Amino acid sequence: MLRLSPEGNDRFIQSESFRIIPGGGEANVAVSLANYGHDAYYVTKLPKHEIGQIAVNALRKYGVKTDYICRGGNRIGLYYAETGASMRPSKVIYDRAGSAIAEADPSDFDFDSIMEGSSWFHWSGITPAISDKAAELTRLACEAAKRHGVTVSVDLNFRKKLWTSEKAISVMRPLMKYVDVCIGNEEDAELCLGFKPEADVEGGNTDAAGYEGIFRQMMEEFGFKYVVSTLRESYSATFNGWKALIYDGKEFYQSRRYEINPIIDRVGGGDSFSGGLIHGMLEYPGDQAAALEFAVAASALKHTVNGDFNLVSKEEVLSLAGGNANGRVQR
Repeated sequence: MLRLSPEGNDRFIQSESFRIIPGGGEANVAVSLANYGHDAYYVTKLPKHEIGQIAVNALRKYGVKTDYICRGGNRIGLYYAETGASMRPSKVIYDRAGSAIAEADPSDFDFDSIMEGSSWFHWSGITPAISDKAAELTRLACEAAKRHGVTVSVDLNFRKKLWTSEKAISVMRPLMKYVDVCIGNEEDAELCLGFKPEADVEGGNTDAAGYEGIFRQMMEEFGFKYVVSTLRESYSATFNGWKALIYDGKEFYQSRRYEINPIIDRVGGGDSFSGGLIHGMLEYPGDQAAALEFAVAASALKHTVNGDFNLVSKEEVLSLAGGNANGRVQR
């Protein structure tokens, strides 16, 4: 999809032009993984015209393979994003109805061919929220992934401007039986799955203890191999605390905490976390602590990068995760 944004911190109503910024949940994850050296393929449907080609070219530019992108439909999904500052929050307006992927049919994709030989399939809760057709495609993709022994991860990503909690729960809960790695925050777990952790995020009370019980319940009910939560402490639009928690059924691990100030662009922060986590789990199998620290450092760095994509290298992430956070010029 494409993001249309005013320059800098301008408001929508004062803008006479918008920047075109390619992005979108799963696309952002794919770019991160390509940056870390993985063969990342993106599966979607985009119009066969120049506006659709903008999105295809953006993926190719950063090394994402586009072999499984179906071309057709009349329009690409759009969203407008106004970047906040200090006590003024950022604002998003969606324009996704009738997009190519929202109206795509199962005949547009051969999911068995796509999943054959793959090691990991990632999707987000935004996709089934787009339309009933997109929700059905998500189910078919997950079924094919399971048939081919592919690890499946989900970023719950509840978006109240796309659907209600009741609709989300009715669609998302049945899809969880296909998921190995569940990623979300406290709001996602409650509004998508009906689980509420005992943690006061707004008040900064985000200790692991508030999440232990709910993680165990989620794992028992859905059979997840890992449950992961990002923990954002939002002091202002440009100052956040950032850490995460992971549970593998035996041990909880809480990452180090980062203070991100100032935030340059927080859009895609969660996606950069998912991309970092997938890389960490593939790079450090069986070491959930190492995987989580890589993911948190990667997403902290994303907050310093304009645009949806996390354009940082594996070496930069490892440097930050290793404690090098002074920001000194590298010569």
